Amino acid sequence: MTQPSLFASGASDPPPIPRARLDSANEPVRPLLIWVRTGTAHIHLDDAAPYRLDRGQGIWIPAEGWDNRVITTEPDTVAFPLSPQAAIGSGAPGTPTGFAVPDDWQDWLIQHFNLQVTPYSAHGYPEGAIADLLRPARRLHHEADPATTLSPPPVPNARGARTVAEELLRDPALGLTVEQWGTRVLCSARSLRRAFVADTGLTFEQWRLGCRLSASVELLAAGYDVDQVATRVGFVSRNGLTRAFKQRFGQTPREFAKEIPRRVATGDPSTLGQRAIAARQTDAMVSMVGPGVARAAPDLLPATLTPPHSNEFHVLTWVYRGSGYLDVGGRRYERERGVATWIPAGADHVTALRENSVSLPLGDASTADLTLTEPLQVRFSPAWDHYLMSCSISARSGLRPADHDPRHILGLFADQVAARRALSVPMPTDPRARAVAMDYLRTIGTSGRSPALDVSSEVHRAFRDETDMTFARWRYAARMRVARDLLVAGAKPSAVARRVGYAHLPTFSSAFSRFHGLSPRAYQERDADGAS
Repeated sequence: MTQPSLFASGASDPPPIPRARLDSANEPVRPLLIWVRTGTAHIHLDDAAPYRLDRGQGIWIPAEGWDNRVITTEPDTVAFPLSPQAAIGSGAPGTPTGFAVPDDWQDWLIQHFNLQVTPYSAHGYPEGAIADLLRPARRLHHEADPATTLSPPPVPNARGARTVAEELLRDPALGLTVEQWGTRVLCSARSLRRAFVADTGLTFEQWRLGCRLSASVELLAAGYDVDQVATRVGFVSRNGLTRAFKQRFGQTPREFAKEIPRRVATGDPSTLGQRAIAARQTDAMVSMVGPGVARAAPDLLPATLTPPHSNEFHVLTWVYRGSGYLDVGGRRYERERGVATWIPAGADHVTALRENSVSLPLGDASTADLTLTEPLQVRFSPAWDHYLMSCSISARSGLRPADHDPRHILGLFADQVAARRALSVPMPTDPRARAVAMDYLRTIGTSGRSPALDVSSEVHRAFRDETDMTFARWRYAARMRVARDLLVAGAKPSAVARRVGYAHLPTFSSAFSRFHGLSPRAYQERDADGAS
């Protein structure tokens, strides 16, 4: 096992949590459950009198009956918006229903939020056993035909199409048209269609059908009956599911369900896939909301495991409870309570949580904002829990501050980023000079703040003696070497200029050319040619 450099968080106290707002007018039509962990939230449904939710209170809002649903929170509030599957079956209240959240449900609901915002693509059931049941049908097709596989179809790479695919993987029953999806992800319907065909070889309609049929196999294996499965994966009737299922797999859903081994259909969390877990959790959540005696939360939080995958961005994930691990580059990195981990962009990896553990994604960073080739970790004290939860909600839902800046999460890692930048420049060993150097590295490109440059003569002398550069020359070298790393990571020269503190691209280009002997664009092109 490998442990990367583990830093304590740079600040002792978390920042205040700002107000947030969610307007669901442009969201897919689905039920909504709002639960307040701490603070106060207000729920506005059309012109009805608003609902007020305080700590430990929640409200269930059905999918239909409201043209607009707006959620606002007061400062220092953590409110989790949970979006159960679009078709959740019977038993849910048909009108807005307030309820109290028992203490034993709270961590369960936090983990449900995590599962809700994580793409579902892994099978939890024994895939070999399921494949055996479908083997006669598979012989009717070419084995390489992606339409015959049990796994969901591949996710497209284009940003808008990928967002659509991930939403449908989480909830196959969503019935938005391509045009409606385009409005949601700020992309034209034509571009979406082209992206699905170019990246997956499937039209949008073929891709969605494959997603729904893959989910139907998973839910049938989890013990849901055919009618429930048809509703949950987005078919108007069981007949529609039956026709599509038989055409794809050579047998009806009912015939398949009869052959499922008992060990698969027991509902044991260790055999359930992610979508089946989400379906079971939705059922449990509905039971908590409904009238009657307060129900106990499920006994344990199941262990979770992602399939091997990579991300376009650096992804930050935080362990709120329990423990887990990250496998990347042939190494295993342990993830403990309170530890947040940056997972490098482009690195194939697997993340896992052990039983009764909870993690949350805190945000992403582009390769232009952070140069990262291996995991980077920081440990936060429990005092940061609510602030980090608010970061996760802002990053992965529509409930966020009006001036939300996704890059703000980088500020929590100023010390770590400075430490990585220090690898690019010679560092003085004198404690006072090193402190000045680290402060400068922390603040390169940070708007509105500049490090103190009026340093003592002893510090100037330490820079000359220990780095062979004056302090002014050292600052210039630091900016240029950080700029080099950003260009190598693929950032545009104009973005790099801003990130290292230049207001104008020509000024930056001249400074970079003097230091490196090449313009920023020429340096970037040379690096690309060398990599190829």
